[in-house]
Amino acid sequence: MEIRIYYDDTDSGGVVYHANYLKYFERGRTEYMRQRGVDPKDMVAQGLIFVITHTELSFLSPARYADIITVETFIKDISGASIIFGYKISLAGKEKPLVIGTTKIALVNTEMKVQRLTDEFIARLKSKV
Repeated sequence: MEIRIYYDDTDSGGVVYHANYLKYFERGRTEYMRQRGVDPKDMVAQGLIFVITHTELSFLSPARYADIITVETFIKDISGASIIFGYKISLAGKEKPLVIGTTKIALVNTEMKVQRLTDEFIARLKSKV
């Protein structure tokens, strides 16, 4: 997915503010799920939510105001009740990553009790689009 960097994404030097990369990860993860028929809004209606339990980012090179970046999202691991997503952010049309990272999410119910991922759900997330 492509994202244009706007002025409000940057710090006073015109470089993307570091915390905004987490927003880009979120967008990438949400779109990844939507493309595979998993809508977070539908899950909430079923009393299920995903929570972030861990995240890592490595900043390799800055994105700047007016750049167009590409967010690549992929699954690194699925087990029991959690999924580890991987991300690579690069300038559109370029291969060299600007930022790489992961987030680990866990499925919980409204009482924050861990819920196992079903085989059907896992198959849907692993499917190609």
